[in-house]
Amino acid sequence: MKDLRANDLVIVTGASKGIGRATVKALVGQHGAHVLAISRDAASLRSLKEECSSAPGAVEIADIDLSTPTYVEEVIGAVSGRVVRALVHNAGHLLSRPVGAHTAKDLDHVFHVNVVAPLLLSQALADALAGDPPGHIVHIGSMGGFQDSAKFPGLVGYSASKAALACVAQCLAEEFKGRGIRSNCLALGAVDTAMLRVAFPGFQAPTTAEEMGTFIAEFSLNGHKLFNGKVLPVASTTP
Repeated sequence: MKDLRANDLVIVTGASKGIGRATVKALVGQHGAHVLAISRDAASLRSLKEECSSAPGAVEIADIDLSTPTYVEEVIGAVSGRVVRALVHNAGHLLSRPVGAHTAKDLDHVFHVNVVAPLLLSQALADALAGDPPGHIVHIGSMGGFQDSAKFPGLVGYSASKAALACVAQCLAEEFKGRGIRSNCLALGAVDTAMLRVAFPGFQAPTTAEEMGTFIAEFSLNGHKLFNGKVLPVASTTP
């Protein structure tokens, strides 16, 4: 891969905590990347930027809520016409409900954040991603949405949304194959995050957010060389 140019961006959504935060720190600390970190949590973004202030790369922050009507225009404005080398769709919403307790509003929200927003942002940023070397869209999925993986009670809405995200990743690889854009999905297994602890109380995940963030950072910059249109399980345990 060619060296990252000074103004080239790597975009990470859901960047304020957990895997997203760790991915940003790995990108700027280990790869010298210029990262646009997006989250609705402005205070956590500011602390992330401060933590990365001495890293070789740089962090820009954008307080954007992907559930609002203007999020696409806000992201486009933050990119401001620059080249996007990688777009990491890490933002996600956990819906944990037993069957019988779901509402249309609940399902609309989880599918919007987990599926619709990544698709709309990908198409809006296609021109910024296109070219040589190819831009790389990385969809952060879940083993819960991986075909024939173990499924768990209460997570039908979340798991179904992540299955849909995996399909979006494969479809975008086909849609964009002539434009110099690659698209893949990483179906993550158990990672020690606040979201996992809500979904599986008492379960001790074998992988830290920092370990997974390091992997995602590397994959976002180099995974497009070997993979396109793939859904790749990244898990050592179930869940």
